[in-house]
Amino acid sequence: MSSPRNLKPTPRAAFTLVELLVVIAIIGVLVALLLPAVQAAREAARRTQCSNGLKQFGLALHNYADVFRRFPPRRGGSTGSGDAARLSGNFDRLSAFVPLLPYIEQKPLADAIASGGTYSGQTFPSGGPAAWYPGTGPVYPPWMTQVQLLICPSDKVPMPSANQHARNSFAFSLGDTIINHNSNSKLMRGIFGSQLCKGFNDITDGSSNTIAMSERTWGGDLGITTSSGHDTRIATAVNVTSVNTNPGSCYTQATGVEFNGVQIKARFGALWTDGQAERVGFTTILPPNAPSCVNDGNVNADSNGGVLNPSSYHPGGVNGLLADGSVRMINQNINCGNTAAPPVTSGKSPYGVWGALGSTDGREALGDF
Repeated sequence: MSSPRNLKPTPRAAFTLVELLVVIAIIGVLVALLLPAVQAAREAARRTQCSNGLKQFGLALHNYADVFRRFPPRRGGSTGSGDAARLSGNFDRLSAFVPLLPYIEQKPLADAIASGGTYSGQTFPSGGPAAWYPGTGPVYPPWMTQVQLLICPSDKVPMPSANQHARNSFAFSLGDTIINHNSNSKLMRGIFGSQLCKGFNDITDGSSNTIAMSERTWGGDLGITTSSGHDTRIATAVNVTSVNTNPGSCYTQATGVEFNGVQIKARFGALWTDGQAERVGFTTILPPNAPSCVNDGNVNADSNGGVLNPSSYHPGGVNGLLADGSVRMINQNINCGNTAAPPVTSGKSPYGVWGALGSTDGREALGDF
């Protein structure tokens, strides 16, 4: 019998350097193939969450209309006396999100607003102060309360700090109305005007053929600045007076999908409580994700009118809530008819299928969207 000392040791199996490099290369290829699929899956999940948020608002609008026989005004509330501190009332500027609070499981917040109250030694009126308060004095906590349902997960909205107004990603349809967006006496072609409200009986085109809400993207609450490559989805060109009669002229302000060297602002989504059109509204004239323009140089969200297009980071379009409560993806290539045509106050919209979706009583034949 041979001694164990004479047995040759068995070599251990191991990777060679070449084999290791091949394995690393294979793993790299797999990651490169899988990463887009993972990102697409995440975006699909975010889009679904966004769609579900709009569906909840659809139920809220129906429940509100069941009670009041009307939809809430996009811009409503109570008057104020004009005091500099803006504490005497909310100045007819509360957005439709506020009266909808009890119908989206936010009744405690709605009750806090309705009752007024004292915060940090300051007494606030029933219905709250101005929707854009504070001007001077302590903050009003209800205006700073972030309702998560108001945010689309795909939108790049930073959460507000304790002393910042809460934000929103969703908006109400003004239809194909271009001017006097914030007038209390102007009836919008869409569902949501200022003090003049519509109900289901006013939607003669049919609730399944009329859009109620959609989404817009956060732009950072910019005042007027000269653009240096701002995405057209997040900013709005200012002083484009030609859009009053030729909304398609807004395209000339953009270079591809960017604003460059033109004056812009970005006021959407920074105050969920403020019913001004630039804060919580959109129009159905130019298609989703097209450039937006206002017709004056107001630095705040108080411009007289313009084209305010819905926008999103979803591939190819935006989610849209129809008045019947269903949510559809609105393609950014939707038919918009003749965007060089002036607006109308009655009858068929000149802005194709998209304009027809916005008007409540245009009697248009609605095509596929």
